[in-house]
Amino acid sequence: MALESYLRERLARKPLLVMTHVVCGYPSFEENLRALEVMAEFDVDLVELQFPFSEPSADGPRFVRANQLAIEHGTHTRDCFAFMARAAQRFPFKLLMMGYYNTVFKMGEAAFIEQLAAAGGAGLIVPDLPLEESGELRRLAAARDLDPILLLAPTNTEARLAQLGAAARGFVYAVARKGVTGSKTAMDAELSDFIARCRRVTQVPVGVGFGVSSREDIDFLRGRADIAIIGTAALAAWEERGEAGLRAFLAELLG
Repeated sequence: MALESYLRERLARKPLLVMTHVVCGYPSFEENLRALEVMAEFDVDLVELQFPFSEPSADGPRFVRANQLAIEHGTHTRDCFAFMARAAQRFPFKLLMMGYYNTVFKMGEAAFIEQLAAAGGAGLIVPDLPLEESGELRRLAAARDLDPILLLAPTNTEARLAQLGAAARGFVYAVARKGVTGSKTAMDAELSDFIARCRRVTQVPVGVGFGVSSREDIDFLRGRADIAIIGTAALAAWEERGEAGLRAFLAELLG
């Protein structure tokens, strides 16, 4: 099922979907698998599998450290694809590759897209690849029914938002604030206005990420956004208390 159709079907039953995040190979693939098992218990709808990269420019310190340690542990792109294939067979949620363009470039766009499709991925999030330079990758992805997810930022002009919104497939990732991942975001009128701006420029569902970390955040996004994107806070819960910590965090967030 195409990603947008899957999301629409889920949205018919749930007022707000949830996308979570793991860094492949950190702390280990077996721990990644246990984290996904916990996420499945809480009926998450999407999971980003981050392919580690040495310079994750959109990420905050916690994810930068996780990427570096995964690389030091020997995590390779082929391992990430193998893990994605394993997860796609086991879990009901959709999986997206999240990473940086160097990873795609090194393998070659065509080979990367073929591997992603073969592994059961639904799309990809490559935050450092501008729309103007993504034409061939987007064409290759469309041919394999994969959706490149575009990021919309509060610093974008209305013209730029309209350009990105028109090109979007699957859903759009609305970046809740300036900066990198990991810091707390104010759930306020300014963010509400930005989400409304995003809705005006696209027909696909709107996900909101960067700083979503509490039940209050989820309550704020319900009725405004379609997808709450939770990354750093879930990683922090795992690092602090492992499986029990992640389960407690998701229970508080979504219970």
